[in-house]
Amino acid sequence: MGLEAMVSGVGWHRVQSRDALASAPAPAPAPAGGSTTRTRTSTFPPPTRTSTTSPEFLFQEEALLQCRSWGENLTYYTGVGYLSGAVAGAAVGLREAAHAAERGDTAKIRANRLLNSCGSAGRRVGNRLGVIGLLYAGMVTARDGQDDWINSLVAGLGTGALFRAAQGPRSAAVGGVLAMAAKQAAKRYAPAF
Repeated sequence: MGLEAMVSGVGWHRVQSRDALASAPAPAPAPAGGSTTRTRTSTFPPPTRTSTTSPEFLFQEEALLQCRSWGENLTYYTGVGYLSGAVAGAAVGLREAAHAAERGDTAKIRANRLLNSCGSAGRRVGNRLGVIGLLYAGMVTARDGQDDWINSLVAGLGTGALFRAAQGPRSAAVGGVLAMAAKQAAKRYAPAF
């Protein structure tokens, strides 16, 4: 397609010869405001909407299964843990920056302190909760992948114990019980979790 075809206003159609270019209609003059708008002519039919009557699952067994796959669990729990931890950590960092502010500080120094403390605390808490989500997702799928209360109990206890194992057995037991209780509370008050 030649440049003349685009300039003359023929559109995006293919021009075979100069005779076809000469017989093409002349472009409309520019309006008084000075702006021109080009319309593109199309030979394709407009897109049609299809109804959504197709099934969501290909096989009936998939429709009966009401739990996520191991990859979805891994992505979901790790992502939710990191994101919520980063937001909570940023809130903690905001509080720390507000308490550390001094009377003689300039706005630039206060903004720098705020960004540093929010970023530092958000990263720290987000990484911890992301690791807890990663461990929990691994423990849930290690047993049988079903989302029942026994599997949640075992995964919560195992996650808390493994996450706090470096602090000793008592801390590991407390961490396991707290993780199990948090999962049960989340399941009761936020069923999608």
